[in-house]
Amino acid sequence: QVHLAESGGGSVQAGGSLRLSCAASQHTYTRYSFAWFRQGPGKEREGVAVIRSDGTTDIMPSMRGRFTISKDNANDTLYLEMNNLKQEDTAIYYCALGRGWLPLRSYNYDSWGQGTQVTVSS
Repeated sequence: QVHLAESGGGSVQAGGSLRLSCAASQHTYTRYSFAWFRQGPGKEREGVAVIRSDGTTDIMPSMRGRFTISKDNANDTLYLEMNNLKQEDTAIYYCALGRGWLPLRSYNYDSWGQGTQVTVSS
């Protein structure tokens, strides 16, 4: 029932910034967790950040202080502001939605976008 669509990926120089968006449709959850995951070349998928309906957030340590997660409740849109990007941030970024108060574990989320590529060069 839920459809997610990411946008905003692209190429950026190391130290630069990028803003990702994820629009959700047919989203009727009262309590939910809205998250970003990523998968780099030759790596497993990992959590990036999550924001929940109660406003609480979690950001993984390697991204803490550089990335900010936010949402626009009126438009059911999720954002990820990425600053001071590093080469190791190169990955496909996915947004995900799950019901309830959830940690950053992929198996907890039941709706996924198709992903958007972020490439960081030096």
